[in-house]
Amino acid sequence: MQISIIGGGYVGLVTGACLSTLNHNVTIVEIFPEKVEAINNAAPPIYEEGLEDILKAHVGKNLTADTTYESVQTADAVFIAVCTPPNPDGSANLPYIKQAAENIAEELAKAHSKYPIVVVKSTVPPGTTRDVVCKTIREMLPDLKFGCCMNPELLREGRAVFDFMNPDRIVIGTADAKAAEIMHNLYSGIEAPILDVEPTAAEMIKYTSNALKKKKIS
Repeated sequence: MQISIIGGGYVGLVTGACLSTLNHNVTIVEIFPEKVEAINNAAPPIYEEGLEDILKAHVGKNLTADTTYESVQTADAVFIAVCTPPNPDGSANLPYIKQAAENIAEELAKAHSKYPIVVVKSTVPPGTTRDVVCKTIREMLPDLKFGCCMNPELLREGRAVFDFMNPDRIVIGTADAKAAEIMHNLYSGIEAPILDVEPTAAEMIKYTSNALKKKKIS
């Protein structure tokens, strides 16, 4: 599949690199040129065990980074992996999510695959995938047929590559049967049970998982 990852940080880079090992063609979209240059030189800007080896094996073949959103035009799946830093009151800061959705819609308006799917990977409050991402794209492109999913990352820093390739479960949140089928095919190279749930349930699973981990640490 043709995959576009919006955001080349911890989640986006690991996701893109690991998906390239499953023989997908991946483009990581990152606004910072220095990060793009580092990724394209197979020099990861973060440390994750095994990440550099993946970049060296796949950069220039089926993995690349770019500062533009052009790859969205031909993508079968577009992952949103931008940051959602907390506001001073602790609530989620979502402008980056909305901006990513708007940028994706602008590119899909120019050209797109037969049935592109937009997949939220960032940690977001329940309802964000439906009420921010999907709603934004539908308002901008009312005639576009596309799928919308929430696919939370469940990774440990320092072990993220291992966790991505060896998960205890894969959570796919969508009410769209066609989008779910595409997501199942996308992960077909990984042996793990797949939990098909509603988007809001997938968002809540991520928050619950984070809360459990923090409780264990405390």
